[in-house]
Amino acid sequence: ADLLFQTARDAALEYDCVCGVPYTALPLATIICSENQIPMLIRRKEAKDYGTKRLVEGTINPGETCLIIEDVVTSGSSVLETAEVLQKAGLKVTDAVVLLDREQGGKARLEECGIRLHSVCTLSSVLEILQQQGEVAVEMVEKVKKFIQGNVFEPVAQNGPAPVKRLCKELSFSARAKLPGVHPIAARLFVVMEKKQTNLCLSADVTSSKELLQLAAILGPSICILKTHVDILNDFTQEVVKELRTLADRHEFLIFEDRKFADIGNTVKHQYEGGVFRIASWSDVVNAHVVPGSGVVKGLKEVGLPLQRGCLLVAEMSSQGSLATGDYTKAAVQMAEDNSDFVFGFISGSRVSNKLEFLHLTPGVQLQTGGDNLGQKYLSPEEVITRKGSDIIIVGRGILSASDRLQEAEKYRKAAWESYVSRLGIGA
Repeated sequence: ADLLFQTARDAALEYDCVCGVPYTALPLATIICSENQIPMLIRRKEAKDYGTKRLVEGTINPGETCLIIEDVVTSGSSVLETAEVLQKAGLKVTDAVVLLDREQGGKARLEECGIRLHSVCTLSSVLEILQQQGEVAVEMVEKVKKFIQGNVFEPVAQNGPAPVKRLCKELSFSARAKLPGVHPIAARLFVVMEKKQTNLCLSADVTSSKELLQLAAILGPSICILKTHVDILNDFTQEVVKELRTLADRHEFLIFEDRKFADIGNTVKHQYEGGVFRIASWSDVVNAHVVPGSGVVKGLKEVGLPLQRGCLLVAEMSSQGSLATGDYTKAAVQMAEDNSDFVFGFISGSRVSNKLEFLHLTPGVQLQTGGDNLGQKYLSPEEVITRKGSDIIIVGRGILSASDRLQEAEKYRKAAWESYVSRLGIGA
């Protein structure tokens, strides 16, 4: 905190109050303000439904200048989010002080938005000191520098076309697999997709175990994930999932049981671990609604984390009239960020998080857009991957209703993969 305050003083910054980016920088801002008698503002990530119901707490005097405090800046998005809230409250934001600038484009991006970034230190300077002290090998320093140079977030042109939830440079799946802190399941999936050149998930909504296993055997080489609904199988046995697990290992795809857990933590824990299906014993991935709150994730995590499983949160749905929008979606993203040791992505209609460690899987995809008489809306692979920024298409009826399922699966695989390659070209 002292270093941050001194950096602001050395830069001769003029400001009337201070706000720390929630929530890591909050204690830093608190110390700065209490020790130097500076008015402090607290930005909430979401307004409470009681009390003042405000996003910014503290004495707000419109027209005054607020200094933003942050611990680490990568893309600058957290600082920009805080600045936007403060500006809507009538405050000016011209500067931000950060403890560590990772030098991945955040400074340039903030400057594009009129905010000067002042850092106590940069990642390159820290690496240089550690190298000089013999704490880090030269090879590691070069490896980190190379990673930083290859993963720089680009500023968005002020007068250019608005991006579709894509504020950063696109990275290949193989590059995303190497991101610091990426979930093991996500890393494995990124590698599989790149190796097999497929970002197709088959939704195997069939009622016969024999048909399920036939789909896995025939279409396995074309897919990265097989999505199951084992509770609709008329003849489920543990032998079925044992054989399915063998096919998944042979053809290198992940199994995703589309259970959509939506109960209290203790209940989902038992549903996941036990019962007739014993889902945790064979499924790499499960998903959950965020309606019950964080308890649903905590309950699943108790079972799945030791088994190195992963979870997707339902952030958006493809059905007409879905209530999974707006604040609900934001809550899902926040819950994922708070539980990134178990949650590695989302079921959504578009990219809902700019954190490249997270994967986005989109259902309701067909080569021909449209809908059915039950409210399902269909989008094309190009729309979903290239324009909406999703990573994986989930296809069921579009493949299962075809006379030649393998040929149809290959059409979807190629369409989705070509859209991904095209997206990389757009972001390059």
